[in-house]
This record gives sequence, structure tokens and C-alpha cells, in this order.
Amino acid sequence: MSATSAPTSTFCPQASRKYVLAAAILASSMGFIDGSVVSVAMPAIRADIGASLAEAQWISNAYALTLSALILAGGAAGDRFGLRQTFIFGIAFFAIASVACAMAPDAQILIAFRALQGCGAAIMVPCSLAIIAKAYPKNERAAAIGIWASASAVTSALGPAIGGLALSLFDDSVWRAIFAINLPLGAISIFLLAVKVPADRPAASKRLDLAGAILATIGFGALAFGLTALGEGSREISATPAIVIGLLAIAAFVWWERIIREPMVDLSLFAIPAFAGANIATFLLYFSLSAILFFLPMALIAGWGISPAETGLLFLPLSVAIALLSGGVGKWSGRVGAKWPIAIGCAVVALAFLALGLMTHAGWQSFWGNAFPAMVVMGLGMALVVSPLSAVVMTVVDDDRTGSASGINNAVSRVAGLIAVASMGAVASWVYASAIGADAASMPEFGAMAPAGLDTAFESIRIAASDTAFAAVAYVSAGFCLLAAVISLLTIPGGRQESDQIQA
Repeated sequence: MSATSAPTSTFCPQASRKYVLAAAILASSMGFIDGSVVSVAMPAIRADIGASLAEAQWISNAYALTLSALILAGGAAGDRFGLRQTFIFGIAFFAIASVACAMAPDAQILIAFRALQGCGAAIMVPCSLAIIAKAYPKNERAAAIGIWASASAVTSALGPAIGGLALSLFDDSVWRAIFAINLPLGAISIFLLAVKVPADRPAASKRLDLAGAILATIGFGALAFGLTALGEGSREISATPAIVIGLLAIAAFVWWERIIREPMVDLSLFAIPAFAGANIATFLLYFSLSAILFFLPMALIAGWGISPAETGLLFLPLSVAIALLSGGVGKWSGRVGAKWPIAIGCAVVALAFLALGLMTHAGWQSFWGNAFPAMVVMGLGMALVVSPLSAVVMTVVDDDRTGSASGINNAVSRVAGLIAVASMGAVASWVYASAIGADAASMPEFGAMAPAGLDTAFESIRIAASDTAFAAVAYVSAGFCLLAAVISLLTIPGGRQESDQIQA
């Protein structure tokens, strides 16, 4: 069918499409904002409910675990039961779990509700884009997705800044409002979908791969638990069994996906070298990004004494650079191929993280002279990567498998974040304890606010140890970004005929 004869009608009348777009923007913004705002709020959460570093990691990772393990099943559920109905259910589940998080009395209960919140996000996030694609005809779809992406980038940038400002103006307990705000936002989204948008018919009768979802959850959950336990001296004995169980469950997941008729993950796609390379680069890059965005706010707020309001501004360069530059980068990538933009972008991000580590290690504690400029460089590097990397993933596979390819790449980036927070917590804990030395047992953990009245000499030791621990995380992250650049150069062809070369 030619572009001029493409259908102009869908299940959704033209007058209702703007409500689909508005609901999708609100819902996806809730999911995008959640992770970044929680990173800025983590020192306040730890101070308010007395959470340890390991519990702080799980407050982040419980959400990341269920989201990354179930996101492919969540997308399939939209096809199975209808996108509008599934989207409404996911938003409602996410909003209710968010309110439960806001009411959590301690770290353990908050972790449990964060896992439930991730289940809701696993349904809500993939449906937000899919329902736009289904509601808009092909000749209008690109413009609608562009509006969705731009609006989501803006809200993702403003969320941490507004959340950080609230944390600076009020006491530590205001973190609860950051979760509670999802209830009215979710209610508006549900109203628009339920009242203003007609129901769509299920697109497929595909069975949900629940066994695969369970194996993935057990595997990545046990692996994350084991890696987190490595950073706790009293629980190191439980780390090895958990890691072994996790690896065995992941192996069982791979085996199951190979034999099941309708798998959650189409493993045959990894036989395409460029697809495999792009996903390895995605894992390494988003591992590094997640580690920095999780541990840097702790180092700044609890170590340097930077306010949450200023710290929230760290997330602006990433969203703004991607929103402003992705279009131009996409055109450049179309002319020269995706290899060089991806490789250069990964190298630029590595340079930013290396600079963060070196400057922090040197004790140059300046937010505007050190941390923020490095994050601007990081944002420029990510802007070079995001569009070409997505293009590679979507163009190296047949048209009827682009949905699977996109879902896999999305899941890979989220699993990378899960593993990063778990493993880099162990690195930060080890380096922090080693830098303090014999007094480690009497000191606050890495990333925890210093108690009032701490001796000046001990405070200087604590801050220096915190800087050293974060620098170690930054160096590892920089190394992984450089490795991503090398893998991109080795696996992703360049030039205008890139997709033809890959598929040949």
C-alpha cells in the first residue's frame, strides 16, 4: 500500500485521538519521572524511615525488577485483552501502588509496594506508546509520537527539579507526596480513556508467557539480591547461593524461551550481529547511566551538602539534550550510518563519567563547576546515541518483528539499571569502608546523611571516603561506556546502505 493510500481511520475517531495522546503523555510521564525523582529523594527517604544502603538499593531495584521482568508480558497483554482496557488497568494498578508507597511506614513495606508499582508500570509503559500507534493512522502517527516523546522528555526533566525543590523547602517526609501525586495524574488519565476514548478490539489471541515472566523475575531478582548482599559484610555468606540461583534461573529462562511456541523474547533476533551488538552496547551504556544517576545524588546531598533542589537539576541536561538534538542526530545518522554517532556518543559519555570521577577524587566539590558541566557533556553524548541506537534495533529486523525488537531493547536497558544499582552498591560500600578504615563501623553508610554533632575530623574522613567511593563507581561506568563504543564499532556497519548490509 502506498503512502497516499494509507488508511486514515482507526478504532479511535479523530475527535478522541487528542485524549489518547494526553492520557499516554500523563501515564508515561509518571513512569519516567518515578525513577529519577526517587534517586533525588533517596537521602530524604533514608533519613525519614531509617533505610540502610542495601534497603535504598532495593527501594530502587524492587521497582526495576518487576518492570524489567514483566514489561514484555505487559505489552503482550495489550494485544491479548485490548489496549485501552489493559492501559486503564495498568494506570490504576500503578496509581494505587504509588499511594501505598506514600503510606509505607518502613523500608521493608516500601520495597514491597515498589515491586507492585513496577508491575503496574510494566503494563502501563508499553501500552502508552502502543495505544498511540493504534489510535492514529499511519499518515499521522509520526507526528503524534513526536509530540508524545517531546512532552515526556519535558516532564521527565521537570520532575526531578520540582521534586528536589519540594525536598529543599519542606522536611524529609515530603518524599511521600512525590508518590501520592500519581493518584490524581492517574485518575485524569483513566477518565480520559474511559470516557473520551472508545474500546479497541484485541489485536491477537497470543498466549501470555507467564512461565517466562516468572523465571525472569526469579533469575534477575536472585542475581540482584546476591550482588546487593556482597556490599553487606554480615550477609556476604548469602551472596554466592543467591547469585548461583539467579544465573541458573536465567539459564532456565533462556532454555524456556527457545522451546516455547510463543516466547516472550524472540531469541532468534540475537543471531543478527548488529542487533546483538546494539543490545550489548545498550546494556553497557544504560548500566553506566543508571549507576551514575542513582549514586551521584547520594554523594552530592549526603556528602557535599548540596541541596535536593540543585541536585534535581542534574537530570535536566539529559532530557533537554535528547529533546533538542535527537532530530538533527537522526538526520546525520541517516547520512553517515549509525556506527559513528553511537560510538562517538558512548565515548563522550565515558569522558563525562571519567571527568566526574577524577574531579570528585581530587576533592573538587563544586556543583556548578564540576558535577553539572559533566552532566551537560553526558547529555550531549546520550543525545548522539539514543536515536541511532533505536534506529539500528528497529531496522535490522523484518518489519513484522519490530515490536519484539523494540520490546527486547527496552527490557535490556531496564535490566542493565537493575544490575547496575545492585552491583555498584557493593563497589561503593567496599571502597567507602576501605577508605575509612578501622572507624568504618562507627560511621554512617555511604550515601546516608551525617548525624548531628559528628566530630569535624570524622566528618572530613566521611566526606573524603564518600568521594572516593563515588569516584570508583564513575571509573567503572566510564570503562563500560568505552567498551560500548568499541562494540558498536565492531558490530554496527556504517554508511548509507547500512540496513541493506546488515540484512544481506
